Amino acid sequence: MPLLARCLFVLFALLSLAVSDAATPRAVKPPPKPAPVAPEPTPTQSRCTEEDPGAAKGPADAGATTFSADPRQGLQNLIDLTLARSKALGAARLLADAARDDIAETQAMRWPTASLTISEQGISNTVNGRDAGKGGQFNAGVTASVTVFDFGRVAKMIEWRKEMAEVALLGQRSAEEQLTLTVVNLSLDRARFILQSQVYGQYVRKMACLVEALEIITKADKGRSSELLQANKSMLQAEMSVSQTQSALRQTEIRLRRLVGEPLPPPVGMAAALSVMPALDDMMADILQAPDITQATASARAQRSLTESIAAGQRPTVSIVGNAIKLAGVSRANDFGAGVQISIPLLQPGASAQLSAAVKRYQSTLLQRDEAVEAKRYRLLEMHEMGTEVLDRARRIVEILRNSDRVRAATLQQWQQLGRRSLFDVMASEGDYYSLRVAHVNAMYDAQQVIALIWSMGRGVLTPLR
Repeated sequence: MPLLARCLFVLFALLSLAVSDAATPRAVKPPPKPAPVAPEPTPTQSRCTEEDPGAAKGPADAGATTFSADPRQGLQNLIDLTLARSKALGAARLLADAARDDIAETQAMRWPTASLTISEQGISNTVNGRDAGKGGQFNAGVTASVTVFDFGRVAKMIEWRKEMAEVALLGQRSAEEQLTLTVVNLSLDRARFILQSQVYGQYVRKMACLVEALEIITKADKGRSSELLQANKSMLQAEMSVSQTQSALRQTEIRLRRLVGEPLPPPVGMAAALSVMPALDDMMADILQAPDITQATASARAQRSLTESIAAGQRPTVSIVGNAIKLAGVSRANDFGAGVQISIPLLQPGASAQLSAAVKRYQSTLLQRDEAVEAKRYRLLEMHEMGTEVLDRARRIVEILRNSDRVRAATLQQWQQLGRRSLFDVMASEGDYYSLRVAHVNAMYDAQQVIALIWSMGRGVLTPLR
């Protein structure tokens, strides 16, 4: 082999070792010192050292952001900002307040009611053709009544209103939980894309190093041009992955900014509370405490109370009534009266259909509640299996990643020093290594999002965070 080619191989060995990933231990021994005839570094070779601490970062490092020190507290802050800012949650709070006002209105039906009627009119009375009086006639009357017995109609209506208020309050809690799950997922996606961008940025710099070294080699050996073209292609593909990941990151931050507001807090890393798969039996028991399930249960109770109120409304009602009437003008009179009034329904053509419809609605809400519980249980089994598989995948990828790093180190050494591998083998091993790193990032954040979804099926995501 010509002396110049040997020197260039030694120079490339140094350049490749300079960009080795600091996070993963290397098994390659340092090569021998280069010959003194090695060419001086060119300005473009500075890209090979961008991974060193304190070095300037290029476009590929745009996603390298400092994560918050306490992931759990960071998630809580994001959730608090979202709940305080959400207009949909504000609307749910107003509906809950309105439902409480409905209770006060229904409770007032037990109290006496009174009304005052005042009228004035001009009259002309004649009897047998003779004038019996002309002029103004004033009429004032007060009527009061109170129901003393109605077979529990008002009491059941009050129960119905209370249950509807509970439904509205649980609807507010359900909306809070949906917002919480959404902001947690977006926060995890934000951290995912940041780490992916960093990994792809390291891949870009490694490919750039190969390109720069091959540019030097091809000046002495034109037969290596195909390897340079392949290295350029791999570098461009890595740059495209960086661009796509950063675009996904910006889209995620836009959606997160809509919920949290400006400015966005620092990104949140992986929270330990969302890294441990909860016990399946405990989560099965927690399903009945989920806001949407308790809301469905309260809705069924409300429909039952309404049905009983409708049935009571079709029975007799006993009330105490009183009135006072005063006439002034052409005719003058005072009329006072009080007594007991019994109202007995005799003919109500649609009463049976009304009651039948109410009973069927009550039965429908029970079936809907049972269906929601069953769907959640099977969904929980599915998510628990998925989460277990993702966590196992993440552990397996770690082992494969270690082997992949040893393979790429050995491949690079065999190509640099022994000439037993082609550059295509080197680039394939590098691509496999960085693809596994991205797969590991995805597996870790997939597991956290599955666990967050599992928590949301029970008491909520805030329970493990707080």
